[in-house]
Amino acid sequence: MTLLEHTLTSIPPLDHEADRQVQVLLDKKTKPRRSLGKLEDIACQVAAIRGTVHLPVPQKAIVVMAADHGVAEEGISAYPQEVTAQMLLNFARGGAAINVLARHVGAKVVLVDMGVKGDLPKVPEVRSLRVAPGTQNLSRCQAMTREQAVASLERGIQVAGELVDEGISLIAIGDMGIGNTTSSSALVAAFMGVSSSEVTGRGTGLDDAGLFRKIAVVQRALDLHRPDPSRPLDVLACLGGLEIAGLAGVVLGAAARRVPVIMDGFIASTAALVAARLSPRAKDYLIASHRSVEVGHRLVLKSLEKRPYFDLDLRLGEGTGAALTMGLVDAAVKILSEMATFEDAGVSDTGA
Repeated sequence: MTLLEHTLTSIPPLDHEADRQVQVLLDKKTKPRRSLGKLEDIACQVAAIRGTVHLPVPQKAIVVMAADHGVAEEGISAYPQEVTAQMLLNFARGGAAINVLARHVGAKVVLVDMGVKGDLPKVPEVRSLRVAPGTQNLSRCQAMTREQAVASLERGIQVAGELVDEGISLIAIGDMGIGNTTSSSALVAAFMGVSSSEVTGRGTGLDDAGLFRKIAVVQRALDLHRPDPSRPLDVLACLGGLEIAGLAGVVLGAAARRVPVIMDGFIASTAALVAARLSPRAKDYLIASHRSVEVGHRLVLKSLEKRPYFDLDLRLGEGTGAALTMGLVDAAVKILSEMATFEDAGVSDTGA
């Protein structure tokens, strides 16, 4: 049995008894019943995932995977492909938005090169798990082989497992890769059976002409491959990215170890969608951070049956929205562990 096959069969169901018990505990706190709304929902979900009512403040990691996309040669991005490597090195120096927000919430940033095109200087802050120097042009041929897709998934699984072994109990996923909104749009269109125009947005800031070109490129890829959504691994190989596959592996690996995963925006959520198509149980381990301005993101969230906690017009990626949501998870578990009960505080409980 391969690592991927083993992981897919190892994802446990949620512990609904832990969920119920946490809600009972929350109802004993000095507040009207359910008055903390979605914060209570988060605490219950994390308990169901972790399988326990004892929820310390989680040790946090944000996994940012980077790779290049052959489809960038079609002129579907406002930025040149060299930006992928340049931004990854910026992450390594601690100068990007994700670094600022990770420091703000006390999270470790894990940088992974899944397939950046060209030579990338070796820096200790970037882990090289390169499967290939980027994908092929998905609008003209398969983005990657089936073997490359499996390898990328398994490397993501390994990253998640290593983090859990280190004591990480909350993982966020983020991305970097010029062209990856095009790949994500194609994946979502294939899985959901919709047209390219329904899922394709402006990405890094395309003008109208660039958007029309991008929509046409995505549609050409769909017409070329005619992907079967019932065969998610094949869809991933035809249309995906190395970092998207790697992040899907992180989701699967974390779920197999009962660790919640916070999705970032469109690309990271598309990776989570891939994971959920490979193993429907993986969906239960996901927390939606925010609603991106990318049009396809709404369809992904709908498919995953997730409601985002923020709507801040974010469209950066990197894991930025997911990092912000880590603070909400901290708040939810602190309410559970630190807030007084009616009995402790000597406050009358009317049961309201």
